[in-house]
Amino acid sequence: MNEVTARRARGGGGSARRAERTAVRMDTAKFITRNIPNFEILNEEALQIIEWNAETVLEEIGVNFLENPAALQRWRDAGADVRGERVHIPRGLARKLCATAPSSFTQHARNPERNVEIGGKNLVLAPVYGPPFVRDREGGRRYATMQDFRNFVKLGYMSKWLHHSGGTVCEPTDVPVNKRHLDMLHAHMTLSDKPFMGSVTEPSRAEDSVEMAKLLFGADFVDRNTVMTSLVNINSPLTFDATMMGALEVYAAANQAAIVSPFIVGGAMAPVTVAGTLTQVLAEVLAGVAYSQLIRPGAPVIFGAFVTSIDMNSGAPTFGTPEASHITYGAGQLARRLGLPYRSGGSFCGSKLPDAQAAYETANSLNMALLSGVNFMLHACGWLEGGLVSSYEKFVMDADQLGTLHHLAQGVSVDENGQGMDAIREVGPGGHYLGCAHTQANFKSAFWRSDLFDYKPFETWEEEGARDTETLASARVKKLLGDYQQPALDEGVAEALADYVARKKDSMPDAFI
Repeated sequence: MNEVTARRARGGGGSARRAERTAVRMDTAKFITRNIPNFEILNEEALQIIEWNAETVLEEIGVNFLENPAALQRWRDAGADVRGERVHIPRGLARKLCATAPSSFTQHARNPERNVEIGGKNLVLAPVYGPPFVRDREGGRRYATMQDFRNFVKLGYMSKWLHHSGGTVCEPTDVPVNKRHLDMLHAHMTLSDKPFMGSVTEPSRAEDSVEMAKLLFGADFVDRNTVMTSLVNINSPLTFDATMMGALEVYAAANQAAIVSPFIVGGAMAPVTVAGTLTQVLAEVLAGVAYSQLIRPGAPVIFGAFVTSIDMNSGAPTFGTPEASHITYGAGQLARRLGLPYRSGGSFCGSKLPDAQAAYETANSLNMALLSGVNFMLHACGWLEGGLVSSYEKFVMDADQLGTLHHLAQGVSVDENGQGMDAIREVGPGGHYLGCAHTQANFKSAFWRSDLFDYKPFETWEEEGARDTETLASARVKKLLGDYQQPALDEGVAEALADYVARKKDSMPDAFI
């Protein structure tokens, strides 16, 4: 799809062509559909062992549903053995309940051309989520503000390879905790026309998300369709708290999607072994997805797996490691056997700067996610310092590299053009392919090309200031924000959203805890 966001100058001839060249274009690629196989690391015996062990955990050890008497009663009514706040789920019950969850679903955007299909062979890319700090080349590391949040939403909207606006692209600490979700939702709804995520930090904030979505899309449309995908983290190990479960209840009841995602740091919140961690991940997801179906059978839900290992010397989380890859590959197989969409992966790194460490770890993480069959990739760009920082430069560096995932996922074409036999015949022994007809017909699309990296000769690069990638990325951030043009929104809808935000904020005192 190609959308021209700036109105072209009227007229013909040279003026029209000049206007065409200088118009601001905002290209957005469609969500990825893989034409390559998933990498499957576990054999049938290993999968059956892990599935059996996960059911054993649910039945014998159980999971906690804290400070939520209604959830405990739902489980009793479903046939679980509830002892205090511990729920013991009989073997097979959770899997039976999960069977009503859809294997794929459409998340609608306010611009229908931006709708995404989550599940199957598709991969939807969304930006970083949750960091309280931001970093840029000029300002360094600092607490995030609402202006930073708006800037990241704009960068996401302008990024060709991102399909989704995301959720908490950074945590704006200059706005009260009990009110910031309103400003964040308003930014996603007005500054972008891509799909977005709702708030999960308190059940009433999930309710605000649904109400604002109804203003944006229309109440009837929201009742019949999924317009939000939101992140519900499990307090691993084996604990579901009232805040996250309350948000899940709101979204499931409204037929809005939730990612049910264990938050695993191997060695701290799960066993150090791959099979042990996968057992716990599966048990937690089974319990969470099953609970969503107790709220509303058929509610869309995603099998989530956020997994990292730990540095046993410092206790810090580590990223891009082979163990995390093993778990991510295996969790993908388990999700597909359950028939659920799968969320994992991202531009994970532990580096403090967008440097070589960040690049290595991020490349490992992105390629792992592509090959593991991920359907929804949160944190696809902008992640720095173990998720504590949203980086402006890394956001555009990562967003640029997401183009490689699109091209890798296309696979290898062996149609008549892909075979290239005409070119081989034309050139023959000892020739070159630069001027042949096949090359001339395909050169514009044959190879993926970065919009950020410097491919110039050394002399030209040196004359232009010998700029490294972070410097180029900083310039690209400024260009994208400078070129940004807000997508049109019906005036009545815009006024209704602004009024809702104002009224809700005026109805309560500021709270920063």
